[in-house]
Amino acid sequence: MATLFKTLGEFLERIGSTKKRLEIVDATAKFLKSLESEELEPAVSMILGSPFPTWSQETLEISWVTLRLILQRVSMVEWKLFSQALSSTGDVGEAVKTLFEKSKPKKQTLLMQKQLTILMVRHTLETVATTKGSGSRKKKERLIEALFRQASPIEAKYLTKILIGEMRTGLHEGLAEQAIAKAFSVPMSIVQKASMKLGATGEVARMAKIGGIETLSKLEFRIFRPVKLMLAQVADTTEEALETHCGETAFEYKYDGARVQIHKLKDEVRVFSRRLTDVTASLPEIVETVEKNIKASEAILEGEVVATNSAGCPIPFQHLMRRFKRIRKIPNIAEEIPLRLYLFDIIFLNGQSQISQPYVQRRKTLAETAGEILLARQIITKEKETAAKFLKEAISEGHEGLMAKQLESVYTPGTRGKHWLKLKTILEPLDLVITAAEYGYGRRHGWLSDYYLAAREPETGQFIEIGKTFKGLTDKEIADITQQLKTLTVKEEHGGVRVLPKIVVEATYNEIQESPKYESGMALRFSRITRIRKDKTAEEADTIDKVKEIYERQFAKKGRYKTDTQ
Repeated sequence: MATLFKTLGEFLERIGSTKKRLEIVDATAKFLKSLESEELEPAVSMILGSPFPTWSQETLEISWVTLRLILQRVSMVEWKLFSQALSSTGDVGEAVKTLFEKSKPKKQTLLMQKQLTILMVRHTLETVATTKGSGSRKKKERLIEALFRQASPIEAKYLTKILIGEMRTGLHEGLAEQAIAKAFSVPMSIVQKASMKLGATGEVARMAKIGGIETLSKLEFRIFRPVKLMLAQVADTTEEALETHCGETAFEYKYDGARVQIHKLKDEVRVFSRRLTDVTASLPEIVETVEKNIKASEAILEGEVVATNSAGCPIPFQHLMRRFKRIRKIPNIAEEIPLRLYLFDIIFLNGQSQISQPYVQRRKTLAETAGEILLARQIITKEKETAAKFLKEAISEGHEGLMAKQLESVYTPGTRGKHWLKLKTILEPLDLVITAAEYGYGRRHGWLSDYYLAAREPETGQFIEIGKTFKGLTDKEIADITQQLKTLTVKEEHGGVRVLPKIVVEATYNEIQESPKYESGMALRFSRITRIRKDKTAEEADTIDKVKEIYERQFAKKGRYKTDTQ
């Protein structure tokens, strides 16, 4: 029997009301066991706040402005009620639920309508994503509106959360994997490995129900299905990196570029961004380079794409992002902003996973596979002076710094650990999310140019503000970001707006201070935006725990003090 979408909503309400991990895992396992096998993938994807699995390239292309108009038409309630509810709860989905509870037409007609199921919702969203061409915008709106007209208040709440990617129930991917393991009696280690190889936790759930341990144990990476990237922690010095890795360490240039994952199957090559988005069409010269040099029939490689000037020197990251966005007049911009590819790891080769091989072996295999493609410049040393000199060389050549990699480390997709460390010579920048913005004055009148910056709370997924800045962006960037923020606005405030947390920026700062001005109790001092991280999602923003760690680190050599200003 098909599971109602309302049942999924009621389940999410229950787990959203508890902070206890074991209770969340137990309740999720019970819910997953109740689903039919074909419902598991869409249900898990939705539970994690996405209409589709992680690897999918499908997008709904429904803006908040459009969604707001749909909600107003369907609910027939004054929008100020939404704003009041949002101010009270801080949750967009909960505010939509309030809107629908006050909607008289919904109360009168709900019993006469066909009830939504999980599969009906998924099918409709797939249709929205695949609707293209003339008149597609109106068709998409009608499809989404039809869903909301069939939705009860609780269903409207979670439909909204799925559409805007803001679930925030406390059920993150790690807990979902625990629930899958418990529901279908599969060891957690096998679930985790399957999830990292498929890039789709929901699909792992479906396979666990159908085939159990035997099926999951045989899974392998799939070409053209991007997988999450291995992440690094921070080290302040090369000496710290050597101590962490207990001796000999591989140091590589950390390029000021964009990380890419390259997939090759026979004669076809596709390039995926850090966000696992297919950017192949924007990077034809990278595709051509891979086609000419990589002779393997199957391969998944990792590298960094760097924009250069006519002399071959690296140029700032924001110029590179122009290439990643461009899908028209590629030859013109390719001549204006040439690209260079540096490879640094290999994940899969001719049917064989490479992630369990030690780093030095993967590097050797990569060198044998890369043809004439440059590998990231590297030294292996245990000498402090040699490592420090190499860092200075990287910085002097215009690069960000170094990566320090443990020689025997395996590749762990989607996890951050000390096997890889990143080193820079300045106080580490933070990737933060814009949660609100204010209009500027004088020359910036009419532009949203003062930005509130927030770090991510890893348990709840909420964003906690730690500062505000108006510095760093060019006039063109401010104009562009103003348009983006207007489409993400959920509430207009005096002199500004509160927005969906979608835009990630890199911010530098003088220090982190103690401050009662923000909920976090901390504030960035003299912060400025150094670049817009279009290669990162809000879920990849730095956590409040990282901010606290940097804050505490500051006092290794100086005293503490409080301030009530930024």
